[in-house]
Amino acid sequence: MTGNEYNALCRKSPDKAYKVLFDEYCNYVYAIVYNKLHSCASREDIEECVSDIFADIYFKYDTQSEYQGDLKGYIGTVAKRRAINKFHNLSSRTDDTLSLEDEILSNLKIETDIESETEHTELCNLIIDKIIELGEPDSTIIIQKYYYNRSSSEIAKVLIMKASAVRMRCKRAMKKLKKTLEELGVTV
Repeated sequence: MTGNEYNALCRKSPDKAYKVLFDEYCNYVYAIVYNKLHSCASREDIEECVSDIFADIYFKYDTQSEYQGDLKGYIGTVAKRRAINKFHNLSSRTDDTLSLEDEILSNLKIETDIESETEHTELCNLIIDKIIELGEPDSTIIIQKYYYNRSSSEIAKVLIMKASAVRMRCKRAMKKLKKTLEELGVTV
């Protein structure tokens, strides 16, 4: 959701705008809060923090602003700051406190892992889409050969082709796929 979309919804119906914002970003905010507080907070504390974040956004976001970009960055910043404040508040009550450096390093590792996994998933989805765009039987040949590790003769039996024809089609399809991916800036 962009700033303009949220502002337009707020003008029509503030309650509906808040509900749409909550529905779209609830899981995102919960993930941020959970990553910051899982070591020291109860489930109720985490849910309370999520509620406080959405209250902050609802009451403090300037709906008169001309911001047109995605609200995800703003919401993520509010969530991180509120979660860190809650972490310090909860940690000061217990003897088992982590240093701020330890908390930041552990969160960086978690966020980096999520980021790299997401990038890998998006890349895999892109490659699968481009393989499917090759059409039949090329897409089937590539999927069977590289995803299921089947030999050319095994694929030939399934597709009722000669093994030499499967190898030739595979070679041509891979060349075409590589060119398509390079045009998109993906190197294999």
